[in-house]
Amino acid sequence: MNIYFEIQAEEPERALAFYTAVFGWNFIPIPGLPIPYWTIETGGARGGLYKRPAPLPAQEHGNNAFICSFQVTDFDAVATKILGIGGIVAMPKFAVPKTCWQGYFIDPEGNTFGIFQVDENAA
Repeated sequence: MNIYFEIQAEEPERALAFYTAVFGWNFIPIPGLPIPYWTIETGGARGGLYKRPAPLPAQEHGNNAFICSFQVTDFDAVATKILGIGGIVAMPKFAVPKTCWQGYFIDPEGNTFGIFQVDENAA
């Protein structure tokens, strides 16, 4: 199975900078589309980023999209980087027993995403 994910952004340039800084992703603009759009090179799953076509729902309404989690090698280091460049904690780090450390964040565009570090000793 192949995976393709998309990120919406009110200010795409801010989102590009955020995800480049956190994960080192490369963004390639795709001209000629009806909205500003970039493909995302992650080194794994493929994705896209585009200008949000409608207003973001109020935060108390919860998520209005599929949440993606990205594997990292050092949860704490990546979490520190996320918080240092404008991300906020949506759900603090927790153990998925014998599987991984998981946590959720909100990017500067209001999108929720997760990170996880595989650890068979997580408890």
